[in-house]
This record gives sequence, C-alpha cells and structure tokens, in this order.
Amino acid sequence: MILFLVWILAFLITISIHEFAHAWMADKLGDPTARIQGRLSLNPLVHYDPIGTTLLLVLVVLRALGVPVIPFGWAKPVRYDPFNLKDPRRDAALISFAGPLVNLLFAGILSLVLRFAFIPFSPLSFFSSFIYPFVVLNISLAVFNLLPVHPLDGGKIIVGLLPEEQAKEVDMFLSRYRTIILLFFIFPIFGGTSLISLVISPVINFLINLFIP
Repeated sequence: MILFLVWILAFLITISIHEFAHAWMADKLGDPTARIQGRLSLNPLVHYDPIGTTLLLVLVVLRALGVPVIPFGWAKPVRYDPFNLKDPRRDAALISFAGPLVNLLFAGILSLVLRFAFIPFSPLSFFSSFIYPFVVLNISLAVFNLLPVHPLDGGKIIVGLLPEEQAKEVDMFLSRYRTIILLFFIFPIFGGTSLISLVISPVINFLINLFIP
C-alpha cells in the first residue's frame, strides 16, 4: 500500500513539473498567458485534465500493480499566445521541449541520489525503493512526449527544427491527421503490440537501466 501511494505521488509530481516547465519557458520567452491562467505552479490540481490525467492515473496504478503497461495520457495543455513570442515557431519548440527536458533532468538527479543510496551504510538506502517510480514515470513521460506527432511535444519540436517551407507542410499534415496517427500508434495492431510499445519501450528500458544502478 505504501509503494502504491508512492506511485500516485510520483505521478502527480511528474505531470506537475512537466507542465510547470512549459509554463515557465513560455513566460521567460515573453508570453504571460500561462502565468495569468495560474499554470506557473507545481500544484497538480491546476494541471489536471479530467480525461487524460485520469487515464494516465489508471495506467500508473496498473503499472504499480505489476501490469506491464506504458503510462499514457495527458495533463491540461499549457496555452500560449504565439503573437507574444519573438520567433513563434522556434519558441513554440523551446516551450514544448522544456517539459520532457525537465522530466529527464529530474530523473537524472534522482539517479544520483540512488547511487548515494547504494553506498554501504548510506542513510538514503531506506528511500531507494521509493525513488524508482519517480525515475520510471519521468523517463516514460519524457520519451512518450518526444514522439514527433501532434498534440505531443515532439510534434511542435520537429516543426520548429525544420526549414520554414517543410515545417508548414509537416505541421499541416500532423494537424490534419493527428487523431489517425495517434490511434495508429496506440492500438495493438502489430501482433497484439502497439507501435508505441515497439518504438519507445526499448528507449524507455535503456534509459531506466542507465539511470537506475
């Protein structure tokens, strides 16, 4: 029961720092929309989406119970006004990249804590098993959001990196077929396995093995 509650706490903290990073970056780039809407906060309640966050919470619970699922869902999107940005396409990519980056940095910091915890007679050894869910969820959320499709962060990142003409074409394609592309990624159409699992599971497992000693 304690470990179960730790997974829930890890879930709330993971989505909170992810959305806070989006809001913070948008604010630093000159758009106060997220700050005005109260999103420049680590309070999980301001980032809660009734459908996406609930779905993610259920999958986190299943993972905590030992079911081999990849946590999937979303928090309430952080809104920004592109007219307040100096370079809307580039800055949108930076805002989007901030979320996964902070998740990976947080997982890296926890990885260092874990390494100190495994030192003999370390006072942190008691907390080592409680850190694992935080590392797993932060890595999973970061990698998933880097998929180059809308409405995930990776969609805006790839549009921001491409030359202007190609960016417009890719953005139009991803916006038009976003639902179809997401369903194609999510549904288990490859021998009972989803494309998401085939693509990102090896990356997530590699990073987990790298971050967790």
